Amino acid sequence: MGLPLRVGIVGVGKISEQYLATLPSLPVLRLVAVADLDAERTELVAAAHGVRASTVDELLAAPDVDVVLNLTIPSAHVEIGTRALRAGKHVFAEKPLGLEPASAQAMLDLADSLGLRVGSAPDTVLGTGVQTARVVVDSGAIGTPIAASVFWSAPGHERWHPSPAFYYQPGGGPLLDMGPYYLTALVHLFGPVVRVYGRSTRSDRVRTIETGPNAGTTLSVDVDTHVSAVLEHAGGVTSTITVSFEIRRTRAPLFEVFGTGGTVAVPDPNMFSESVEIATDEDPEWRKVPESAGYRDATRGIGLADLAESVADGRPHRASGRLALHVLEIMDAVLRSNAAHTAIELESRVERPEPVPLRAPDGVEPLPSPASNRTTS
Repeated sequence: MGLPLRVGIVGVGKISEQYLATLPSLPVLRLVAVADLDAERTELVAAAHGVRASTVDELLAAPDVDVVLNLTIPSAHVEIGTRALRAGKHVFAEKPLGLEPASAQAMLDLADSLGLRVGSAPDTVLGTGVQTARVVVDSGAIGTPIAASVFWSAPGHERWHPSPAFYYQPGGGPLLDMGPYYLTALVHLFGPVVRVYGRSTRSDRVRTIETGPNAGTTLSVDVDTHVSAVLEHAGGVTSTITVSFEIRRTRAPLFEVFGTGGTVAVPDPNMFSESVEIATDEDPEWRKVPESAGYRDATRGIGLADLAESVADGRPHRASGRLALHVLEIMDAVLRSNAAHTAIELESRVERPEPVPLRAPDGVEPLPSPASNRTTS
């Protein structure tokens, strides 16, 4: 299959705006069609971007679509992904990969049997922020990494999102919504997670949509809205993570890695290219670290471009379905741990994705094959 890969988008809601803005700048991809359950919205988006408006069935059956970019709500990710694979298409999905590991595993097994690729967001971790942090940690600049801490919080998405109901339904909540960014970054940095202990809760406050045509509508909250977990990585690092829709203000650092000789402040994995900072025993003042790895000035869709290049080059893609499945299994284990009041051991293992050399996100330069720096199962 040659480049560019021809892309069909299923789901043209709010997140699609970021992908639609990016795709024209990536020459390894070419958007050909869009589809959504809302036919009027499909027509508007198609006209704005000069592509074909389709129904979902038409897009999945289209012979000129090589890869389906699945931007549907989380509860539809596995269904649409499976249908796309059966139609002979590669798949790249928004996070999370699915609602529970078993069905996501079945989708990946189907892809393997058909010789097709599945990729998944987040691809923000392929930007210069997390990738430069990985170089710093792997270099030994802070000694041996011992632990990491993540603390992400917000009052709730009803304050800005016009249709936020799905954030409070199964498949939503802060863990499945924001957890993939931070958990994926932790796996990039330290390798797979082998054991978790989780606790979660929710408040009884009334949540009301504050913007858009549904403003004033009260939301039903069917998931826990504050989640904390302790994660044990295969290499021995212990990381802690808190994600919450309950906190209005905090001074807690977002993401830090602690080593025997210093600390790295990791930039937000929900962004591509914010600065890495470091403080060490020898140089205790915080200083910014120059970009040394990752896609420079990247935006959403770079993981799909990496998948396209991998198809052409015959190499593993970095934002892989297997990585997303491991992250989904971590999140599922956190919630099961909360229910059982005990630690949960994970059976799956995943290799650290290959690091990304510093490069522009133009999809033109061939990606080098850097020396492997993986944690094996």
